Amino acid sequence: MSVITPTFNCRNYVEEAIASVQSQTYDNWELVIVDDCSEDHTFELVQRVAQNEPRIRLFRHEIRKGAGPARTRALEEAKGRFIAYLDADDIWYPRKLEVQVNFMIENCCGFSCTSYEVISDSGKRMNKSVHMLPRAGYLDYLTNNLLQTVGIMIDTDVVPKDLLRMPPLERRQDVATWLQILKAGHINYGLPEVLAQYRRSKNSLSSNKFKAVRGIWTLYRDVEELPLLFSYYCFARYAVLAVWKRLYLNRMRRLDSPASSTIPSVSAAASEYHLRRLSDDPQVPHQRP
Repeated sequence: MSVITPTFNCRNYVEEAIASVQSQTYDNWELVIVDDCSEDHTFELVQRVAQNEPRIRLFRHEIRKGAGPARTRALEEAKGRFIAYLDADDIWYPRKLEVQVNFMIENCCGFSCTSYEVISDSGKRMNKSVHMLPRAGYLDYLTNNLLQTVGIMIDTDVVPKDLLRMPPLERRQDVATWLQILKAGHINYGLPEVLAQYRRSKNSLSSNKFKAVRGIWTLYRDVEELPLLFSYYCFARYAVLAVWKRLYLNRMRRLDSPASSTIPSVSAAASEYHLRRLSDDPQVPHQRP
């Protein structure tokens, strides 16, 4: 098992991320960290931690290249059959690797993602969990990008390692990578159990709605090179689902009733509805099995 972690100016978070790997019940792992020219002594901090942890392998870029190239460099250095991703500000629950590896072996799948909860920049729980669909293909993910790097695991005996090389994009390199895996015909299998925490920082792309919308459109047109009309079609489905989930979540919070306990599974419920509509729509070409 190789765990890939890029770092850049994440001194305040990286020790907690590393500790979450060290606390795993599955202990046959290596943690490959590539520092992308941090300016806040992140590299030196990780270096000190690595002195007492032989399973950490630390590398450093001489010039800043971005998160995508840092992950690709770590991939090139990785020795494990299974590849998992953990960004320096995210956290895993102790059973994450054990549960996910067993799931992938038992189900003979090469690409999976665990469900995860969202925490704030300070680590506060935001009463929001994202639950994975049982399975999702290329067309599914175009309009419902639930997959998050913190939950991804790949078996390189099934998915060729070349497909994991991230394109040189400034943003959404991870999304483009999952799409290229799905586009090659692989299916992502979701684990319903919440096994990780994804930190949503104040300045993250996902917290800036305008940038998020622009990023989705750029992904459709410039990265995937979808036809214009099909891009509009995908974007409309993406937008409707996003608005529906937001309205539903707000309504549940206002009610302050036992029904609010269903909030963590809203994403899954909305996604199931969305995918049923997608698979039944004769205008959309079905993915191959």
